[in-house]
Amino acid sequence: MAKVYISDIIEAPVDKVWALARDFNGHGEWHPKISESRIEDGMPPDQVGCVRSFTLTDGGHLRERLLSFSDLDHAFTYSIIASPMPIENYVATFRCTAITERDATFVEWWAAFEVGAEDEAEIRRAVGKETFAAGIRALAERLDRA
Repeated sequence: MAKVYISDIIEAPVDKVWALARDFNGHGEWHPKISESRIEDGMPPDQVGCVRSFTLTDGGHLRERLLSFSDLDHAFTYSIIASPMPIENYVATFRCTAITERDATFVEWWAAFEVGAEDEAEIRRAVGKETFAAGIRALAERLDRA
């Protein structure tokens, strides 16, 4: 099983970061790889079981199901149910934690998934650098502009 873990610090209070990041369908507003996104069947974006269907800027299409959601823990977990990537059993978690001494936020984003050995390095790079790290940076930049 392949694993990817990315973390960074956003210089904003956890409540402000979480207010933007908690919308499971909101990534289209701040993530540079997302061109459009919608929640299927009109479900709320914080309801466990909802499915977001989105298109990447390169034309790829994914569907992801929200598996758990906690405003108390500032975290959600989701799985990929359809993807152009050669992966299976993908489960990821996004979590924000307060850094109390300077009113900043520690952001973590990690995933575990099955992938063939021939694709593992490329998929780990794409998920880690192009999706998770780029997304955390984009969140920080969006908050800086707000």
